[in-house]
Amino acid sequence: MGEPLAKIDFMKDRIGVEVSFSHSSFLGIDMLKFQTLSYSNLDKIDVGIYIVQTKVFFGRKFKGSIKFEKVVKYLPHFRSAIQVPIYVYGLES
Repeated sequence: MGEPLAKIDFMKDRIGVEVSFSHSSFLGIDMLKFQTLSYSNLDKIDVGIYIVQTKVFFGRKFKGSIKFEKVVKYLPHFRSAIQVPIYVYGLES
């Protein structure tokens, strides 16, 4: 069986960075990317950084997109599935 593919935006010095302006339905997939990359057989990252917009950044232009406030609300629900620390940064204008 081949190595699982988990493409992430940037990776350096065992830090994985994902920048997301996509629909909020991708939140779970993005979180699992960090877990997959940190898991024992891949072991490529020790920490994840997730960069998203805030409500202030784009306002209502991108309704349904991933926002900092939603990530912070839902991230604790992934605690049992995600074993790698994830820092969340929200961009504001």
